[in-house]
Amino acid sequence: MQSSYRGNAKNPWLGTWRKSGVGPHRSHSFERQQSRRVLPVVNETSAGGVIISVQNGQPFAAIIARHNRGGRLEWCLPKGHLEGTETAEQAAVREVSEETGIFGRVLLHLDTIDYWFSGRDHRVHKVVHHFLLEALSGTLTVENDPDHEAEDVEWVRLDLAPSRLAYPNERRIVRQARRILLGQP
Repeated sequence: MQSSYRGNAKNPWLGTWRKSGVGPHRSHSFERQQSRRVLPVVNETSAGGVIISVQNGQPFAAIIARHNRGGRLEWCLPKGHLEGTETAEQAAVREVSEETGIFGRVLLHLDTIDYWFSGRDHRVHKVVHHFLLEALSGTLTVENDPDHEAEDVEWVRLDLAPSRLAYPNERRIVRQARRILLGQP
């Protein structure tokens, strides 16, 4: 078989190479592009954060264990979707309480992160608002989580929490919370 170049008289860069007598005359990358579906985008907003309890002069953060999409158990900060007309602050207080059993109040906004992931039939653009919360009352439990996503919950010393968390953004947010509590920039 011999190869031949099918150029374009106006723009030679638009030509394609093909083997004589073999298959369609389009390049494989063009066919791959055509076979890809363009997935619709769904926007999601969540809120949660770092809830702090000071025990014997040491700050502790409540973190939860949940299964990721791959089925692995990983530790993360409590968070969830906004419901109805609630604000991000209201959702953070509610989600932290549902997933940890601890009721708190928002002290300040720490950070907002966003990321993308794909499902079978859509792409998701997720925005998550993280707050620093002060624990006011409650007992650690996952029994109040209506979605049953949280498998376990623990108080972890704030300086040790980043090493337990699965996601780099959440580790960074916990370090930021610790710097704020220590009065560091």
